[in-house]
Amino acid sequence: MIALLLRDLKLAFRAGGGFGLGLAFFLIVTVLVPLSVGPQTSLLALISPGILWLGALLANLLSLDRLLALDWEDGSLDLLATAPLPLEVALGIKAFAHWLTTGLPLVLAAPVLGVLLNLPTAGVSWVVISLLLGTPALSVIGTFGAALTVGLKRGGLLLSLLVLPLYVPTLIFGAEVSRRGAVGMDVTTPLLMLAGITAAAVALLPYASAAVLRVNLR
Repeated sequence: MIALLLRDLKLAFRAGGGFGLGLAFFLIVTVLVPLSVGPQTSLLALISPGILWLGALLANLLSLDRLLALDWEDGSLDLLATAPLPLEVALGIKAFAHWLTTGLPLVLAAPVLGVLLNLPTAGVSWVVISLLLGTPALSVIGTFGAALTVGLKRGGLLLSLLVLPLYVPTLIFGAEVSRRGAVGMDVTTPLLMLAGITAAAVALLPYASAAVLRVNLR
């Protein structure tokens, strides 16, 4: 398990599709939004939690098409499917590696980039908490989408179309936690909903991803 995790981390950094690309896209979003909205600090403070969450979601989406593509190209998926390690566990490790190289850097960068969007001080901690709680669900859902489209020509566009609707509940409750925290409102309900979505995704989707991948490998 550890060897598979380390291998996926090395592949992510060598392929250049995770850490650097996601952070660069996140930075571009946070720079372009103030330029398009204008110097209205009150408006930026109001929309900054949602913009940070949307930027993180789209940045996470950028690297999904290569999550299983490299293993498909070199035949590693066939080996994983026949290895003693259950395929569900292997895909869970791949989702965790994707989160470490894509989701976690976005969580760490969010407070810094929030300054560009005039994010209220009270909302910084809640943005970090919501991203830390919600981005694992994005990686697990993305792994399911990657398993559905693996081996397809031009599967990247289809992957985006399949995954984006599944991202919507996480986006809604994650942005709501950040918005309520920024204005000092109670965040219990959206926080519990976000935690429930992540828990359900982590518990169930690796099995669905493994079942779909077995069908694609036949």
